[in-house]
Amino acid sequence: MKIVHYPHPALTQPTRVLTSIDKQVHLQIGKMTELMYEARGLGLAANQVALPYQFLVMNLTGDPNQRDQEEIFINPVIVERSKAVQEDEEGCLSFPKLFQKVRRAKTVKIQAYNVKGEAVEVVASDLAARCWQHEIDHLNGILFINKMGPLARLASRGAVKDFERAFHEAQERGEIPPDAEIKKLIQERLDLLNNGDA
Repeated sequence: MKIVHYPHPALTQPTRVLTSIDKQVHLQIGKMTELMYEARGLGLAANQVALPYQFLVMNLTGDPNQRDQEEIFINPVIVERSKAVQEDEEGCLSFPKLFQKVRRAKTVKIQAYNVKGEAVEVVASDLAARCWQHEIDHLNGILFINKMGPLARLASRGAVKDFERAFHEAQERGEIPPDAEIKKLIQERLDLLNNGDA
């Protein structure tokens, strides 16, 4: 398992609702949490590791020594957004070293399930709200570059092209499978989910 970089097809594929929380899901969550800390991130969505399921891991401290701050959410949805907005710098583990200002709702209300399958509701503001919106966007196949304003998009154009070039060169070297093969693997994982074996 590794964090995939733009333009990996898994990043723009909306994920599916998870219907059971089994041992495999717990193992995947554990690996994702370690990857998040290694990359010094605050959150990581399942499709950032090419898993087409609706779950994410988060620790707003970004500190592996503060495991009590870890949060794992399954099938999260934003049910309410404040009219008040905030604009601040945002980055993404699938776009290493790219940071741009993005406008987001200042406060959001989220409904999800925890790893025990219990329904939870969270109201988050400021950085927590930004992180939630970013990760839930991921699960819907929406990237933070899609949320940038015109100036930020223009300023990021060179970096985005560099990511595309690096990805396609890695495919040519055989380090990353062709897009068709990646999409087939994602579909196989979705089929497992539909059969209750995710």
